[in-house]
Amino acid sequence: MKKANVIILIVILASFIIGAYFYPKFPDRVASHWNVNGEVNGYMSKFWGLFLMPIISLVMWLLFLLIPKIDPMKHNIEKFRKYFDAFIVLIMLFLFYIYLLTIFWNLGKRFDMGRMIVPAIGILFYFAGILINHAKRNWFIGIRTPWTLSSDNVWDKTHKLGAKLFKIAGIIALLGIFFQGAALWLVLIPAMFFAFFTFFYSYFVYKKEEK
Repeated sequence: MKKANVIILIVILASFIIGAYFYPKFPDRVASHWNVNGEVNGYMSKFWGLFLMPIISLVMWLLFLLIPKIDPMKHNIEKFRKYFDAFIVLIMLFLFYIYLLTIFWNLGKRFDMGRMIVPAIGILFYFAGILINHAKRNWFIGIRTPWTLSSDNVWDKTHKLGAKLFKIAGIIALLGIFFQGAALWLVLIPAMFFAFFTFFYSYFVYKKEEK
């Protein structure tokens, strides 16, 4: 078994063990969602509050294992597989981190949930940029538009730019640590703008290549 899969399996098992340990100690309703001001505005039952995230992590991991096997261009995924595997580990650690924050909150610890999550999102964006920079044409991973999927050249140019933009988005998201009121917007606005920009950029590169 690959080292990445061993790490992921340990993280997922730890999530289920933590959930089982705290199940008798938790109230029937568990805080599960917070608004932009860090106030709880959503609850769920104790079972789902403790086991939904571990279940989501397990399902996502299984999907990530399946993708390289079913992609018609799976030979290209193998060219950047180590970056893909590393990013999966990072996603699992991100979900585990969110899970632990939820556990601590429901145990009575109080902190600004948004400020705690924003740095993790920034790191995730930055490493998404690293993955994108190395990604080769495939159907599941990267900036997949009709034009990037039609041309290796369009794919490479779009991903070279997209990698830089995602890294910038990650750095901007980290600024949310210092600007609490704008933290959510510092995550959402750059990510949405860069996503739309790379979409249209891929189209213009394709049209230029056609000419």
